[in-house]
Amino acid sequence: MVREKVTVSTRTLQWKCVESRTDSKRLYYGRFILSPLMKGQADTIGIAMRRALLGEIEGTCITRAKSEKIPHEYSTIVGIQESVHEILMNLKEIVLRSNLYGTCNASIYVKGPGYVTAQDIISPPSVEIVDNTQHIASLTEPIDLCIGLQIERNRGYRIKSPNNFQDGSYPIDAVFMPVRNANHSIHSYGNGNEKQEILFLEIWTNGSLTPQEALHEASRNLIDLFIPFFHREEENLHLDDNQHKVPLPLFTFHDKLAKLRKKKKIALKYIFIDQLELPPRIYNCLKRSNIYTLLDLLNNTQEDLMKIEHFRTEDVKQILGILEKHF
Repeated sequence: MVREKVTVSTRTLQWKCVESRTDSKRLYYGRFILSPLMKGQADTIGIAMRRALLGEIEGTCITRAKSEKIPHEYSTIVGIQESVHEILMNLKEIVLRSNLYGTCNASIYVKGPGYVTAQDIISPPSVEIVDNTQHIASLTEPIDLCIGLQIERNRGYRIKSPNNFQDGSYPIDAVFMPVRNANHSIHSYGNGNEKQEILFLEIWTNGSLTPQEALHEASRNLIDLFIPFFHREEENLHLDDNQHKVPLPLFTFHDKLAKLRKKKKIALKYIFIDQLELPPRIYNCLKRSNIYTLLDLLNNTQEDLMKIEHFRTEDVKQILGILEKHF
């Protein structure tokens, strides 16, 4: 456990981690302060941050399982101590960490007798198992247990639907939220008009990210939601379609990119747009259009990019400038 004495600045707004501890591989705790705030500001920030921490951060979990030996979800299999339903519930609890975008496949192949744990999951390099000791099943006889898994990164939660059964596979309730709980409290000090506040934030995570990482991610996502309000073109809600037709720049987008590719051979699919230091508005537009890597970006034509909502000619020029600077 790490504890620090709380000191309040009277000059500029600052945040600080005052307590940090790891209770287990699947339970991290952090306590943070933000000060000094004017009266009422702490509650405004605290409520928004709590909602962002619980609802806006992406997580990774197992969303589907498939095995040829499973007739239905509530069946039992000879040689396995747990029922199929119990195995699916154990898979639901597996904590994963990844930089995955979308879905990927994983598998389990174990020969009994013995215990099946999270360590037996064969997954892509982009997916990391936080706690290898998490229990899945107990094999009491020399049988083979083969299960195909679907892993997905998303946010919030998704309850399985009775109509969501595909090709003999079984959906699993998906709880993507890496933050288990978040609380905020306020301490007031000073008198009269000089009264100020300190905001305390407590964050518990499932181990797939630290409380400080969760705070950073939630803050960035919260800022992204407000970016559209900073631009004049969104102020008028009754723009004509013709106003969105911006003349294309003089340069040819793909000609420039072809030159960049010749200059340096790059593993394009392993370079994420997060690494390009793009302005927040451009980054947000690309992300909402499912453009996550440099390869995704280069697979779009200049015309494709101009069709993205809130995207401008200057944005295309700026992307090229950043790419030329980096590569």
